[in-house]
Order: sequence, then C-alpha cells, then structure tokens
Amino acid sequence: MGRRLTDDAARGRAFATLFDRRALDGAYRYATLLLGDPAEAEDATHDAALAAWRHLEELREPGRFDAWFGRILANTCRDRLRARRRALPAIDALSSTASSASTSDMAEVIGGRDAVAAALQSLSAEHREVIVLRFYVDLTVDQIAARTGVGAGTVKSRLHYALRHLRAALGTRDEEDHHGR
Repeated sequence: MGRRLTDDAARGRAFATLFDRRALDGAYRYATLLLGDPAEAEDATHDAALAAWRHLEELREPGRFDAWFGRILANTCRDRLRARRRALPAIDALSSTASSASTSDMAEVIGGRDAVAAALQSLSAEHREVIVLRFYVDLTVDQIAARTGVGAGTVKSRLHYALRHLRAALGTRDEEDHHGR
C-alpha cells in the first residue's frame, strides 16, 4: 500500500482483497475464545476491522495483512479484557457433540468442557492468548510472536507456564512424569 489510498472505492477494493470472509470468521473465533462472549467478540471484531480500515494506508506489506490485523484484533481484545477485569472463555464455541451421543457421553463431554473452561479462566490474559493462538487458531510460535508483538522466546515461555498451569488445574501429569523421566 505504498501509495496513499484516498479514494474510498480504491480503499474498499484493496481492503476486500486483503480481508475476506475466511479472515473475518477466523478473527471472530479468535475474539470469542479470548473474550468468552460471542456478542462482545462481534463488537471487538467490528472495532478491529474498522481500525484496520481507517489505518489501511499504514500497512506497508500487504502480504503480512494477517499479522498486522491480528495485532489490531489482539489489542482490541486486550483492551476489552482490561476494561471488564474478568474473562470467561467460550468453550461452547470450541466443542460440538454428535446428537446421537448418549446421556453419559454428553455428561462426560460437558464435565470436561467445564473443567477446561475453568482452567482457561484461571490463566492470565497473556497466557490465555498464547494458548488460544497456538492450540485453537493453530499458529506457530513465530506467527504468535508476530501477531502479539512479543518475541518468540516470550511466546515459548508463556506457553510453557500456561501449559504447566493448565496441567495442574486439570490434574493431568506432566509429559516428563508420564514418560517416567
């Protein structure tokens, strides 16, 4: 976007090229996981898309739009989390069960989902963010670093401590303990 996009039609075409339905759906899922509230996630996604639209001319590398927009969305979500000082992960959005599942199977799924929700809720916002980006959005450490604006080492550290906390909260054994080391 080296040249200034002053014509709204040109801006619209450029934005539509970069920001398709897949990107919008992914942004909404990410925001829902971080914020735990689908309505608030819609608002955050909208606010981030609007901010991206307003600052589109600042995008220097169109090929890095996902990382650039991801940072805008992450900052928008962080601001919302700070404002309300609590977060409830929307685990319902993560798990789907077959309608043919038995009652005991459903109870097990719901119990597991609730345990994961409680464990995720107990994480700090920074730790929850890297867990969501790594395991629900399926980004690499380098992609998470680009999206969050922190170094890869910091991402690895946050993942390590978040996973350790989740294992403890869920009562699962550490991988090293599991392998007898």
